[in-house]
Amino acid sequence: MKTDVELQRNVLDELKFEPAVHAAEIGVIAKDGIITLTGFVPNYWEKVAAERAAKRVLGVRGVAEEIRVNLPAFYQRTDADIARAAANALEWNTLVPPEKVKVTVSEGFVKLEGEVDWQYQKTAARDAVHLLAGVKSVDNQITVKPKVTPSAIKADIVSAFKRSAELDARHIDVEATEDKVVLKGKVRNLAEREEAERTAWAAAGVGRVVNQLQIQF
Repeated sequence: MKTDVELQRNVLDELKFEPAVHAAEIGVIAKDGIITLTGFVPNYWEKVAAERAAKRVLGVRGVAEEIRVNLPAFYQRTDADIARAAANALEWNTLVPPEKVKVTVSEGFVKLEGEVDWQYQKTAARDAVHLLAGVKSVDNQITVKPKVTPSAIKADIVSAFKRSAELDARHIDVEATEDKVVLKGKVRNLAEREEAERTAWAAAGVGRVVNQLQIQF
């Protein structure tokens, strides 16, 4: 198991390696496998990229993200401008069902609401707006409506786990109740834990995933 000093150094190196991140503006604190990211970035996308980079590092058990978005003057937009741009981005995105998602903007903080049939549609809505100029954060409150039985959901997820080259399906258990999926067992790292959750979300009818997978170093 890596020490806190080694983990901090590895995360800093990964941030420097990530081209979307200006690592000099981001602080890293490591304690018991938990990484805390601090500092300021000029846009929301860089904040997301920094968090993803930290999660890729072997030995990271969790990330506390405390980075703040400090928009430079040329990125600043009124809430009305952001709302209009977000609505257009959703309308032009073929993965987002028409008229299913509503946007609210307050001081650069975007909230998405509505109901969709698939998790990928919820994710696509978030991805459509988080790169827009002026956005400081995205609160994705879109819900996914179930359309299949729990047994079918479980069967689809288990099959997907077995097909995946990135997952060891032998050590992951899947429980499904209504639209809720619970993942239990052991994984090798944080990236595998997140891949298992992403795969579970991809199944039709999943409205909630509770990830109880433990990282076994």
